[in-house]
Amino acid sequence: MSGRSSRVIPRRSHSSGPAFGKDLLTVGAIPRSEIVRLLRAAARLKTMQRQGVSYQPLLGTTLGLLFEKPSTRTRVSFEAGINQLGGQSLFLSATDIQLSRGESIADTARMLSLYMDGLVIRTYDHAIAEEWARHATIPVINGLTDLCHPCQVLSDLLTISEKKGSLKGLKIGYVGDGNNVANSLIEATAKVGMSISLGCPSGYEPDQRILDLAREEAALTRATIEITENPHVAVKEADVVYTDVWISMGREREQSRRLKALAPYQLNERLLSRARRDAIVMHCLPAHRGQEITAGVLDGPQSVVVEQAENRLHMQKAILLELLGGKKVKGK
Repeated sequence: MSGRSSRVIPRRSHSSGPAFGKDLLTVGAIPRSEIVRLLRAAARLKTMQRQGVSYQPLLGTTLGLLFEKPSTRTRVSFEAGINQLGGQSLFLSATDIQLSRGESIADTARMLSLYMDGLVIRTYDHAIAEEWARHATIPVINGLTDLCHPCQVLSDLLTISEKKGSLKGLKIGYVGDGNNVANSLIEATAKVGMSISLGCPSGYEPDQRILDLAREEAALTRATIEITENPHVAVKEADVVYTDVWISMGREREQSRRLKALAPYQLNERLLSRARRDAIVMHCLPAHRGQEITAGVLDGPQSVVVEQAENRLHMQKAILLELLGGKKVKGK
């Protein structure tokens, strides 16, 4: 026995459904009020875990993880999260199931919906995740596509709120490739009233459609979205400085060109000095010291990357509770 207190709460019926729809594919599809509720639930779950409270409202729940891309934090946090909530996970490699022999996504999605309660998809083309969601009758969670990384960014909001006390009115300075993380950051900041300035070289800007929709949202929350080719402008007076890898999975053939184009966007001590003195440094990991970020910054006193990684677990649990029918956790 671990000595932890036990408090088992029955799982909620699927029929009640999450307030933002069956699936979680993008941050942009989640109403602001629901983002706030997820943050409060994740914070409460984190507190409960640290207090040693056993909370298992998802007893008997099975979560599938279908990954076409390698993963550390996404896979482990979802597997640990469903286990801690009383459920179990099944890891499904795309090469090990009949998809590899030509079975359609539609047929596979319908069959898996008979066996499991939810499915996390980690794939390349965002349209593939949308197709899974269209045909599955169970919740589909985007564990990462080339377009978006919503679970990562929702947990990032949790880390920022912990470190800064609030979200509205803060500025994120993002430098580097306008990739899936950048796209989800744009969606999230517009929703919660944060400003974001992205320093990206020409040809590496975020998705234009996401930008257009986020700017409509930002007009309602009084947030601002800036795209610049100057990394020093992007991080000037920023409360949060964020970067990510330069060579995302599937972009390996572009390595030489990307390293050359993105070299001026390295998050180093000089660039960080343009931000506020109490700015925090974020990177969703894995990191390549000496490329997109220096070791001194990544491992320095302003870095919160370890807290970022931890909060993936707590946010995944909040997402699972919302989508898989668990009883809602009341926040502070």
